[in-house]
Amino acid sequence: MVKDIKMAQWQFIFKLILIFSIMGLTMRGWRPSKPYTVTLSQEEKITAKNIEAIVTHIAGSFGARNYVYYEQLNKTADFIIQTFQDLGYTVKVMPYEMEGRRFRNIIAEDSPRAFSEEVVIIGAHYDSCFNPGADDNASGVAGILELARLLKGERLTSKVKFIAFVNEEPPFFMTERMGSRVYARQARTKGEKIRAAIILEMLGFYSDKPFSQRYLPLLGLFYPHRADFIALVGNFRTHAAVKAVHRYFKQHSDFPVEKITAPDFIPGINFSDHWSFWKEGYPAMMVTDTAFLRSPHYHRETDLPGTLDYSRMAKMLYGLKQSIVEYANE
Repeated sequence: MVKDIKMAQWQFIFKLILIFSIMGLTMRGWRPSKPYTVTLSQEEKITAKNIEAIVTHIAGSFGARNYVYYEQLNKTADFIIQTFQDLGYTVKVMPYEMEGRRFRNIIAEDSPRAFSEEVVIIGAHYDSCFNPGADDNASGVAGILELARLLKGERLTSKVKFIAFVNEEPPFFMTERMGSRVYARQARTKGEKIRAAIILEMLGFYSDKPFSQRYLPLLGLFYPHRADFIALVGNFRTHAAVKAVHRYFKQHSDFPVEKITAPDFIPGINFSDHWSFWKEGYPAMMVTDTAFLRSPHYHRETDLPGTLDYSRMAKMLYGLKQSIVEYANE
């Protein structure tokens, strides 16, 4: 009897070891990939300089920006508003009060050119998690501002809105007080026809080193081992939109791009402002360099402008720009 119990215990321990070993091994990418060589056109070089200047200004000059660093948060908002206006966009501010302070979502639209009432939102949060936040998320802000420049004057069937959201980071993360939740709730109440929200969440950290990319358990079996790609992330409801944007991206760019659609309760799948739109039943996806699954600087003081790869960001943004044009004109 005692012998049988000990045998069962050893079998249980062996199974646990086996399970954790499999999980550990599949949290690294295993799909073969070659290092990506970046070659920029003259226009892409301009984009690289633009986004580096924006990231450096936000993360370098303003630094930490959130409800504690309230002055820096407001300076960042003012900078975003001015940049949109300089590009010729009409800017609206969506203010809301919280804990005796005024916070602002920033909405930019071009002159009405669309044939449809459907809206494609290009969004990013501009607050940071008590750190300079170069990748998280000055890179996303630089992305929407540069896409606004590149898309200026494009004749698109769907309307395109560029939105800089406030209060994505803790303690407001995944609460009703996130700026994107405030927007998405009002959009649903007003009956806004959002075709898709494309959220830019950390765009700038890349590595060519083998096995530099981590994944959630089991996913590494199906994805590359180098952290040199951009990822499109959606839930099952957003599958068609993710598939379309991914297809258009690959048609127009050789920059490495991966996609995943998965249940939205899986940790990491819902870690940004796209979650707010999912809560209201809108299609939404995250465009990301995969954050903590790749970058050693995530939510640290070392998340500085000098750690980002602006050439790769520029190449990626040109692919994304063409994807948005194709998607908005479907």
